[in-house]
Amino acid sequence: MRLPRITSRVVLGGFILCAVWLALVVASPFMVPPHTLLNLSGSVGVKDNTAQFHDLSPLPKAIYSIGDVECHQLASRSYYLNGNQMPFCSRDVGLFIGLALGFAIATLYRVKINPLLLLLGLVPIGVDGGLQLVTSYESTNPIRLATGIVAGVALSFILALFIYAIEEDTSRSKPAPAPPKAAEEKSGN
Repeated sequence: MRLPRITSRVVLGGFILCAVWLALVVASPFMVPPHTLLNLSGSVGVKDNTAQFHDLSPLPKAIYSIGDVECHQLASRSYYLNGNQMPFCSRDVGLFIGLALGFAIATLYRVKINPLLLLLGLVPIGVDGGLQLVTSYESTNPIRLATGIVAGVALSFILALFIYAIEEDTSRSKPAPAPPKAAEEKSGN
């Protein structure tokens, strides 16, 4: 069985970056003693839990600190591993999974989907999150995770399409190499 070739080194780089980030996010609760980080609920854009992260080793401290600023980290909307709350909510974890999965697919298979169709992949996360924002509807973590995965795959495919287009434009704009001067070399001129 022959493996597909890599479609783009840049897309491969996106996959590696997203996969490493996802691994760090999932591994962080295991780098902390069990039942150390239980309620990180806060607000986006605010350092709410600096005191809880004070004694952590540098790597989990960095991951949890990024989560503290970039995510609300509501305890009820998060998963727990090793008895610790994850550094990001379930929807964000779904986005990270979806981005890694989408870039993995786009690394091995050239995605050729209409970008407007891909934008439909953002509708479930918008509806689920929007309804929570403006109504009394409360989503569940599995739904948040699933809508995050779908949106992450769609976003990575959209980014891959842009990367493919930029690479094609760049390769077209390069001048063709000059033909060898075989006739002049043979005649000794």
